[in-house]
Amino acid sequence: MAVTGDETESAATGDIPAYQLRSPNSGLSQSIVMAASPGTMQNPSSQHAEEITRKREVRLMKNREAARECRRKKKEYVKCLENRVAVLENQNKTLIEELKALKDIYCHKAE
Repeated sequence: MAVTGDETESAATGDIPAYQLRSPNSGLSQSIVMAASPGTMQNPSSQHAEEITRKREVRLMKNREAARECRRKKKEYVKCLENRVAVLENQNKTLIEELKALKDIYCHKAE
């Protein structure tokens, strides 16, 4: 069966379009009415606007999630840097004390 491009409106169906189907083997024509309520029939620009709005919402949701993950990673990175600073400060303090001790020993031997 082939669908023709003929779209007709019927008084019985209101504003719901009907399509003519013709069988290639017979000359009989049949009418098929699309099963849709008038509330779901929207003009293409409205559907396009809803699609754009839906895509925007999805994009914003993904962006929020990505931003949340980025902030979490940044906090983790900063915490690691702070730990490293603390370790290096302790190491520096220890090395300074060791240097002072070695200087004292060297100065006492020189005398």
